[in-house]
Amino acid sequence: MAGRAWRLAGAAADGAGRRGGARGDRLGRRPRAAAVVIPPPPPPQPPPEPKPARKAPCPYLDDEFVEQTNGQRVGETRISADEPHAACFFYRSDGKEQLRVQVAVALDPATARAMVDLAVPVDTSDPASLPGGWEGGKQPTDRGAVFAVHKDGAAVVVIGNQEQTIKVSRIAEQVITALGI
Repeated sequence: MAGRAWRLAGAAADGAGRRGGARGDRLGRRPRAAAVVIPPPPPPQPPPEPKPARKAPCPYLDDEFVEQTNGQRVGETRISADEPHAACFFYRSDGKEQLRVQVAVALDPATARAMVDLAVPVDTSDPASLPGGWEGGKQPTDRGAVFAVHKDGAAVVVIGNQEQTIKVSRIAEQVITALGI
């Protein structure tokens, strides 16, 4: 019994036990390295949907431009608490939302694209672009129209209650110009 214990201890010490070790098994076969599988990174998550926080003028889009472009009088304007650019919500005189603008900057390009793809899914929208390399999509919806574009790490999403995508497109272009992005 003592001899057997000594053989087992010796085998364990030199790594050549019955299960194999760093040097291999009794037949000299070396163990195979385990394949390392690195899972793909999770898909980028767009910023959360903005929520109106307080009544205030939109810092980059005035009521008069919205009225002229969207064709409806603005009864109230509210902004979100988002930084550095608050989302702007324009309401009709009856209190119903007529226009929403969300601007996100300092995102990685994949997240900016995910924000646009959430607003205007590639499968259901038409391609859209604006001068300066802005790319995205546009589509009428059951409540109006959506226009969303991204460039580098920035994204602009405009949702309006009118079916014409040209209106939300013109508003997006104005926002990009006003913010210099």
